[in-house]
Amino acid sequence: MQRLIWGALILCFFGPTLTAQKYSNEFLSIGLGARAQAMGGAMVAHVNDASSSFWNPAGLQGIETDLQVGLLHAEWFGGIGKYDYAGFGMPIKGQNKYLGFSFIRFGIDGIPNTLSLYEDDGSINYNNVTEFSAADYAFIFNYAQKFGKLAVGASPKVVRRVVGPFASSWGFGVDLGAQYQYSKNWAFGAQLKDITTTFNAWQFSFTEEEKQTLGLTGNEIPIQSFEITKPQIILGAAYKKTFNLPTPEGKKARSIGLLAELDMVATTDGQRNTLISASPFSIDPALGLELNYNRIAYLRMGLNNFQRFENFSGEKELTLQPNFGLGFRISRFYIDYALANLSASAGGLRSHIISIKLDIDYDYIKQAIQKEI
Repeated sequence: MQRLIWGALILCFFGPTLTAQKYSNEFLSIGLGARAQAMGGAMVAHVNDASSSFWNPAGLQGIETDLQVGLLHAEWFGGIGKYDYAGFGMPIKGQNKYLGFSFIRFGIDGIPNTLSLYEDDGSINYNNVTEFSAADYAFIFNYAQKFGKLAVGASPKVVRRVVGPFASSWGFGVDLGAQYQYSKNWAFGAQLKDITTTFNAWQFSFTEEEKQTLGLTGNEIPIQSFEITKPQIILGAAYKKTFNLPTPEGKKARSIGLLAELDMVATTDGQRNTLISASPFSIDPALGLELNYNRIAYLRMGLNNFQRFENFSGEKELTLQPNFGLGFRISRFYIDYALANLSASAGGLRSHIISIKLDIDYDYIKQAIQKEI
């Protein structure tokens, strides 16, 4: 652990001079929550629940109950990659301070290990084929504090990546975030992701037989390496408005709520295929829209992942990724659904994403127990 801490401190100062890999730790770019997926990941300005640990730690200030718990399960690429999340957020009683934690796993299981497929005499023995998993884990700790209309937060995170018995790494990084409630309708947010330059220190372990097989098949045998993730800057603006509907006398009030957000995601690891593509900065927008009826039923849509490609005629075309989703609230329980894709390609496999969220009020639970007694 001491080596990990010292390594993080060194990389905070010297990380920008090291060679960074594009799309490093990309599992931490997928995002938390079916609501966020449906809105194209445009969340930094208005997020206000336990998923703030990922989108903007300052958003924890929106939790109004004693504890909020969130869970998610998604299967990407036609069920090949499994993505799971569990986390919570909570206020510190009597203070404008908030704590949270998130656990994320993205894994591909059941990968055949064919390194021992051949016997010494050159014959094939399928009984030697075993299976392994390639899994990425993130442990994200959150702290936020509110100062009037301004909220700030920090998210130290530990990253663990494992590829069967062959390779593993530990990583460390920090995200910073802020939200500002400009008016009743307008809010602004910012996130400095991987501000310390997140790194992964990889170690590899192969048996002598596996090394021999890799050598004979022309594969390079790695020994040790560092994987560097450079910072991202995300800026967002959100507009929120409630429209009261005509309500018959004696009936419960009805309303339609509108929420729209535009985010600009700036990467610093070189030129990418984004809407604004340059080096070292590339910028990709994300647009999200949400409509709700009485804060009970929600309809969501989003646009993100803008890319340019050449068609068969050699002409450049712009593609984007549309996302859709629904949400329902029953008292303190929320369930959200999204139909989304990790690729802008129209032929990409879409995934069904479901997440749930529960607000827990300790006094409410005590009163319910007392009534039963």
